[in-house]
Amino acid sequence: MPRNGSLTEEDLKTHLAQDFAKWSIPDRFVFVAEIPKSGVGKYDKKAVRALHAEGGDEAIRSTLGTP
Repeated sequence: MPRNGSLTEEDLKTHLAQDFAKWSIPDRFVFVAEIPKSGVGKYDKKAVRALHAEGGDEAIRSTLGTP
């Protein structure tokens, strides 16, 4: 795994393939600057799902930003 902050989708897939079956690794990943959190500090999965339902990966990237 790269230590300089330039993680790629292929790096992540290669790393996960060491411990997980191929079918359990996602086909794609979306890298964002920050994941929204709920009022109690947990990741707001409902907000992310709603963004994805509105416009897919592009809606997520445009709203949450890219690293």
